[in-house]
Amino acid sequence: MVWFGRRGIAAALLVLVGLAPSLAAAEDAKLKAVATFSILADLVAQVGGDRVAVTSLVGPDADAHGYAPTPGDARKLAEANLIVVNGLGFEGWMERLIKASGSKAPLVVASKNVKTIAGSHDHDDHDHGDHGHDHGEGDHADPHAWQNVANVKLYVANIRDGLTAADPANAALYTANAAAYTQKLDALDAEIRAALAAIPQERRRIITTHDSFGYFSAAYGMRFLAPQGISTDSEAGPKDVARIIRQIRRDKVPAVFVESIADPRLMQQIARESGAKVGGRIYSDALSAPGGPAPGYLEMMRSNLTAFREALS
Repeated sequence: MVWFGRRGIAAALLVLVGLAPSLAAAEDAKLKAVATFSILADLVAQVGGDRVAVTSLVGPDADAHGYAPTPGDARKLAEANLIVVNGLGFEGWMERLIKASGSKAPLVVASKNVKTIAGSHDHDDHDHGDHGHDHGEGDHADPHAWQNVANVKLYVANIRDGLTAADPANAALYTANAAAYTQKLDALDAEIRAALAAIPQERRRIITTHDSFGYFSAAYGMRFLAPQGISTDSEAGPKDVARIIRQIRRDKVPAVFVESIADPRLMQQIARESGAKVGGRIYSDALSAPGGPAPGYLEMMRSNLTAFREALS
């Protein structure tokens, strides 16, 4: 054990005090990026690495659909060097917030060039077994494009380009980080396909709280039903719940899943009245807190895959 005398302790303190300004300066030198919600913030952090300080307006386990911005959010935008949004109508509150903030930061729409699918704004039919055609935003595009891993590769490319335009001096770093993360996305996509291929086709049917897995359905051959539309702002009425229960019984849907952003009581009622079992907690529109099972996009998709596989196999 090494003991420091008074002079040694004083010298160490002086070193720490001297380091503080340089550490603060290094933090200030980072590009300040603001993302609208936690999944997007993780993607920005993956591409930006240690050159970017990322802030998420809507945090883990929080619902971006009905989010109410705060004055603090406006300040974050005013101080930002780059703003990253999902687009496709997901953040209906964002345009007003940007105007209120007076921010002049460039805007990156992460979903640019994504081939969209239609989302269900009503409750006539939430079975996503037949997605695969293109719909524009005017046709109520489903904004949850990140549920298809191939789309997230486009997100990463768009984020890379946005960071490069805002900070060209670090273009090589952003390009390398994006390429490395894209390789991880390719591995994740293959993992999902292999795991679901082991589940019999007739069992690949589940119930989720709201209509947020359409892209997953189209990409990976799962069938999802939901009592709510693509936004959690829409409420499921008694007819919607009764319709879902009838369909569960008719099609022998094996499992009901509660999304992390949703009140579990509705899905518990549906499970109780239909006879389906309640599967694990799944993550649709938000990551978990850092210590949870889904602190990043890759972990989120694997956590959902595990829940699906355990309930359906």
